[in-house]
Amino acid sequence: MKLHSLLKPFLLLLPLLTALGHAADVPQAIDIGSRWELFVDEFLVAKRGSLALKLHEPVKQEVALVMDKPWEGPTSTYVSVVQDGGTIRLYYRGSAGGSDHSDDQVTCVAESTDGIHFTRPSLGLIEVGGTKDNNIIWRGVESHNFAVTLDANPAAKPEERYKALAGLKEPGKNWQEGATPGGLFAFGSADGLHWRKLRPDPVMTKGAFDSQNLAFWDVQRGSYVCYSRIFTTVRAIQSSTSLDFLNWSEGTPNKYETGMRAEQFYTSATMPCPTAPHLLLAFPKRFMSSRKKIPEHKTPGVSDAVFMSSRDGVFWDRPFREAWLRPGPDPKNWTDRNCMTAWGIVETSPIEWSLYVSEHYRSDDNRLRRVTVRKQGFASMHADAKGGEFTTKPLRFSGDKLLLNYATSAAGTIQIEVQDQDGKAIPGFALADMPELYGDELAATGKWKSGADVQSLAGKTIRLRVLMRDADLYALRLASDSASR
Repeated sequence: MKLHSLLKPFLLLLPLLTALGHAADVPQAIDIGSRWELFVDEFLVAKRGSLALKLHEPVKQEVALVMDKPWEGPTSTYVSVVQDGGTIRLYYRGSAGGSDHSDDQVTCVAESTDGIHFTRPSLGLIEVGGTKDNNIIWRGVESHNFAVTLDANPAAKPEERYKALAGLKEPGKNWQEGATPGGLFAFGSADGLHWRKLRPDPVMTKGAFDSQNLAFWDVQRGSYVCYSRIFTTVRAIQSSTSLDFLNWSEGTPNKYETGMRAEQFYTSATMPCPTAPHLLLAFPKRFMSSRKKIPEHKTPGVSDAVFMSSRDGVFWDRPFREAWLRPGPDPKNWTDRNCMTAWGIVETSPIEWSLYVSEHYRSDDNRLRRVTVRKQGFASMHADAKGGEFTTKPLRFSGDKLLLNYATSAAGTIQIEVQDQDGKAIPGFALADMPELYGDELAATGKWKSGADVQSLAGKTIRLRVLMRDADLYALRLASDSASR
């Protein structure tokens, strides 16, 4: 038999095998639809040169609330921030120096219409110190860490429009031995002021819980998610899921990059990004338990706040190992358990988000300070004056225009080229077709010489090549006019 005859079947299959091999080399396109994508990680980035992710420190603003009422005290903490229509509420522990397991602990509420100025409503609900003229909504050991959420589940009952988890293990019990007699209890409320337990027994028992244990309806995943305190070799965070807020899965410890050194995370402040709910943000309080900066302070430990993000709720990206918020020059913030980020983000202007952080813990002026960040501006892809570029992974989108949240210097610039999946410039969308973009805008429309319409590319696989100089790109979106904000 001739060699050609033996090779003929293989030769016939060679084009198919080559095509299959090529297909295997082509990365799967990421479908970003018309959603905002924030540059808090390198999820979209295929390659970059002379650029780096940059973490942006929040700006400290005014003191929002001093916890100086007789029923509050120097250890008031674990703040939940909830916005319901035009009302913004802070829920927090009032302890007045009581122990963690004291039944005298109370849950307090302060209200605001702008997220800047807060007042205490006189609710007349619970008597403390011989009077009901106070802002207290619950009294008992569960007030140690009463964490409130406004339920985004479309199937939520009207009488349970607000929900909360609260509780902690009994003293002297080792939660790692199994279920503890204590645990987290589920609460419900129609108005956020009048509360009841949804079940007499705890709904979660495997955890340490002596911290803020929060839960919310995750729109992206279609379930409730709880982030609670555990102890591994250090203070750490676990997540659990539930469809009814009563029956919860076993906890799954947060996962991080292999080889990353474990740090003490006292709280997590985990929440969906307001404009991109598929992205979870967290602001753990990092606790350095062995350090003591102020010799005369009784309790050891110093802390700051860090930033991290997740796209599945279990694995957490930490490209930034540095602090998101430092204690600063104030000596009272160099004592234990400060820089604790409250759970929740409020839009206090069209260009800024407000968060709230603890200061002066264990002092008579224990307080909460407002800090602000640029809307979607926790981090960015950053270029210095020398400039650089990055190219995205293959993308698919729906929409008709490119929106950019960016800032440059007066001399800085951003240009974007739209490429096909093989990295070739698409006619009309080449780099030379885009005028230099400069300024400081939260939703600028990218334009080429032919205009801003990219609808002809919707549904196709593309890449974006981004050239930058002395500039920050915080987020981008390929959206339609009806979904531009």
